[in-house]
Amino acid sequence: MADWLIPDWPAPVGIKACVTTRAGGISVAPFDTFNLGDHVDDDPQAVAHNRSILTSCLTIKPAWLKQVHGIDVVEASPAQVLQADASWSNTPGVACTIMTADCLPALFCNRQGTQVAAAHAGWRGLAAGVLEATVESFIEAPSEILVWLGPAIGPQAFEVGPEVREAFMATHPETAKAFRASANPGKFMADIYQLARLRLAARGLTAVYGGGLSTCSDERFFSYRRSARTGRFASLVWIDSK
Repeated sequence: MADWLIPDWPAPVGIKACVTTRAGGISVAPFDTFNLGDHVDDDPQAVAHNRSILTSCLTIKPAWLKQVHGIDVVEASPAQVLQADASWSNTPGVACTIMTADCLPALFCNRQGTQVAAAHAGWRGLAAGVLEATVESFIEAPSEILVWLGPAIGPQAFEVGPEVREAFMATHPETAKAFRASANPGKFMADIYQLARLRLAARGLTAVYGGGLSTCSDERFFSYRRSARTGRFASLVWIDSK
């Protein structure tokens, strides 16, 4: 599709990645039109049709997950929907696939181009260590891993309570810099991109790209914060089978 995003990162030859948008499908409002989420009360036939468009456009086998805001990482399996919030693959043509509508999608690959991974990082999963768990799925040192951060809720829209700030600072005090006081007393505005970069840097991984888009203000993307009844877009990464 013309408006799908292609990540701008120095991935090795043979590593492909893509982020879908709301355009190009058959779902009707409020899921219009390219909703890929089968858990948001959209017409199942519309979701299945949209997913078939995705598969045919990219000529890949997407490995869907049942995401639960945890830190489990599984080997990507197109044949079954596993409960996890991250997956990895070294099989060409199998796409690690994450669905989001404000949470942070993070795409990974090694410099050798022999493995990819994708993680779903809402604030709970991010604080619990889903990005670090995904890094652990690689045998290479962190310096040999690249990460691209996809569209997520921006810092101007991500208001959280003090418990969120405390959850991050309990294990990573330096993450205090990713929060600023909100106009609402006792609340904070959180920068999920900065939080991810700080957590990855603490793990020794600094080749981190992407960030800067806000799903809440950029209407190309679904956003739960903007509209609680909405669809999901996908972020995918795979090894080219050609």
